[in-house]
Amino acid sequence: MSKTVAIITENFGQYDPGSIHSYLSIGGFSAVKKALTMSSAEIIEMTKKAAVKGRGGAAYDTGRKWAQAASVPGEDKVVICNADEGEPCTFKDRSILSKDPFRLIEGMIIAGYTVGAKNGYIYLREEYRHLRPLIRNAIDESLSNGFLGDNILNTGFSFQIHLYSGAGAYVCGEGSTLIESIEGKSGRPRIKPPFIKECGLFQLPTLVNNVETLAIAAAFIQHGVEEYLSHGTSGSPGTKIISLAGNIKNPGAYEIPFGLTLREIIYDIGGGIPDGHELKLFQLGGASGKIGPASIVDTPYTYEDLAKEGLVVGSGGILVVDDRTRVIDFVKSIQDFFIHESCGKCTPCREGNRQIAKIIDRFVEGSQRPDDLQTAERFANIMSNCAFCGLGETAQSTLLSAIKHFPQEFGLTEVAENEKH
Repeated sequence: MSKTVAIITENFGQYDPGSIHSYLSIGGFSAVKKALTMSSAEIIEMTKKAAVKGRGGAAYDTGRKWAQAASVPGEDKVVICNADEGEPCTFKDRSILSKDPFRLIEGMIIAGYTVGAKNGYIYLREEYRHLRPLIRNAIDESLSNGFLGDNILNTGFSFQIHLYSGAGAYVCGEGSTLIESIEGKSGRPRIKPPFIKECGLFQLPTLVNNVETLAIAAAFIQHGVEEYLSHGTSGSPGTKIISLAGNIKNPGAYEIPFGLTLREIIYDIGGGIPDGHELKLFQLGGASGKIGPASIVDTPYTYEDLAKEGLVVGSGGILVVDDRTRVIDFVKSIQDFFIHESCGKCTPCREGNRQIAKIIDRFVEGSQRPDDLQTAERFANIMSNCAFCGLGETAQSTLLSAIKHFPQEFGLTEVAENEKH
């Protein structure tokens, strides 16, 4: 457990998350106080230096995103905190929301001040409704103590935060879909352009950031970028909260420095596989992420090293699967998830998922046709290239990576042997 760190999570367990006075007693809101003495340009430069990639899954550079949002003209802008943490095996944002809600409030105030926004919205996952009273209280206490509302700390800056709950749709984790949901419409993605940074919520310029991204901003503003950069690697500086689950002895949300190997994460932090079973595969970044075999478990957990293996950090989820599970059964469980969660707006996603599910079912039953795998790969590639949003583009990541790493599970080895004769 000593391989974990506490930069983003330094406040966990250190105060009562239901009391702003408890938060203030440990130095709470010092990041906001410091940020409000700085210019927007200075904060953006600090954010660029921290080199934080967005932690919702897309890994877009946060400094660049804030600079773009600040440069969009407009007197009335919006900051949205995407707390719709819907990726299976991803619960690291929940740990921030439940253990350190005031740091999230700080991150939103700083983001709003930096880009010139007057209002912020927290879009909370429906399954996290039990956290709504805690977050509502954090907003109310911040308002009554002068950290939200008009003329915050007599600086002339005014900012309000509103709390909105989703209805449980996975696709609402996508920025434009989330905005449609807040506006009271069906949760379906928008055509881009216009991009939401120019025309987002209520047609206003909008910045959307993940919970962890905003919490990191408050942390490095408070302590300085150098402390954050003292962790990690040159290509992936800093730390990351991961969600570790599956066939693992010690599941949980852990903050780690970038650069630990997957083996260190699974066996040293997670305690390894229970009941003497062997690691078969792992999936990174939730259901939309790719899977990797045990043979690459010594890969460092960095953006660049994972990319060499065709993997991504994504949402930070690490799902561990042992030798009791058939790969094809695992693929079927992911496919069933996307059948349920596709919004049905575009044909590649709606029909592609349905047709691939039929093929996977035949593999599960052992009744596959000779051209089934080739057909599934063709449909999957069409979805990746033609789907309307990220859901359809990534829904087949599991299938394609399973075919790559476990060809024998799809009979490819047998086919190759038969072709020799």
